Amino acid sequence: MLPDSRQTEYLYPVPQFDLSQKDVEDFDRELKGFHEHFADCFERSESRDHFYNFMAGQFSKIERKSIEPIAIAIEGGNVRSMQRFVSVAPWDDKKIMTKYRNLVKEDLAHPDGVIIFDESGFAKKGDESIGVAKQYCGSLGKVENCQVGVFAAYTSPYGYALIDKQLYLPEKWFSTDYEQRCRKCNLPENTVFKTKPEIAAEMINQIAEENILPFKYVLADSVYGDNPHFVEAVESLVGVTYLLQVPKNTLCWLKHPGTITKQYQYGGQTLIKKVLSDRAKEPVAVSTIAENIHQIFWYRKTVSEGTKGPITYEFAKRQIVLAQHGLPEKTVWLLIRRTIGKEPIYSFYLSNAPASVRLNTLVWLSGLRWSIEQCFEETKTELGMDHYEVRKFPGWNHHMLTCMLAHFFLWHLKVRLGKKSTSHYAFAA
Repeated sequence: MLPDSRQTEYLYPVPQFDLSQKDVEDFDRELKGFHEHFADCFERSESRDHFYNFMAGQFSKIERKSIEPIAIAIEGGNVRSMQRFVSVAPWDDKKIMTKYRNLVKEDLAHPDGVIIFDESGFAKKGDESIGVAKQYCGSLGKVENCQVGVFAAYTSPYGYALIDKQLYLPEKWFSTDYEQRCRKCNLPENTVFKTKPEIAAEMINQIAEENILPFKYVLADSVYGDNPHFVEAVESLVGVTYLLQVPKNTLCWLKHPGTITKQYQYGGQTLIKKVLSDRAKEPVAVSTIAENIHQIFWYRKTVSEGTKGPITYEFAKRQIVLAQHGLPEKTVWLLIRRTIGKEPIYSFYLSNAPASVRLNTLVWLSGLRWSIEQCFEETKTELGMDHYEVRKFPGWNHHMLTCMLAHFFLWHLKVRLGKKSTSHYAFAA
């Protein structure tokens, strides 16, 4: 769980999830009350019952939390009926998500909230499940036969929760060879291929337009930080600061290079283009900048506590001018993190934070991605997020949605029972 170990020099600490069974006197009654909030999202009473029973099974002590073991373990459960409910029966997914985000707002919302994007892989056997392919699986750390979902999490001084999900469909699933499989998996006909950054860009735009959850910061790894489409989507949000990881070969200048305009002939026309001046230097990789920073400008910071104790890195920041197609693009902050030792490992982040931002604020943001990793770990180890055996597109979405709701329900209990964080709030910007 996330430790409550942030210092007051940061914006706020993120609390631990420290609720235990002894803190809840009547868990079943609490869960039924939570489910009543979603009663009008289902057409039939049988579906409402299955919705409750399926989530109750996720909280049970059974080892495998897929549909069949849950249906067998729950009193009055029926395997085929629950399978139809998860994969075929109508759910008002949009209404459920809106209600859910309003609940998250009630318990966790904060004006300086953080939205974090990341993907999670789910190893699978066979090739019939929707979106399955040989692709990188983060949970295994290698390319494997799996499904990959893009997720968004919300983090605040009061806790963290997953607030959106979408299955990534590899491009080959849109070829003619996969048409029959797509139909068998009930993939909506208007579905088109989208990259992971494109999916995340749609998510952040939808969350912003919905205007339910307040947020000030957006975080993501280099899959998204190195994608112009995603960066532009975040930059279009007024008052939002991002900290996005980028590859070590990202090109830039420490000072804005001189440029000139040149005329040239093309197709019988005289055109103008901008080029670097003769005196301007070529852009360099951010890794080169890191290697040339003097030791005196590296600051040692403890960003969080791991299972083996505090995790400490050294940080430096520089304002840089990004290069695009060999020309200067925009001025941003470069945050560099390195491990401590003779052969340090570097990580690089870009931010559109104001010129006055303090190093501590960027350091604090760099450590917050742990909260979405905690969401994945807790939903997988405690709620069976990766135990599903559904093959159809609606089934994947419904399973993930129930996992998200179940995880948040535990945070709701923590808040409702008076375990809300009362940590001191201090600005560092």
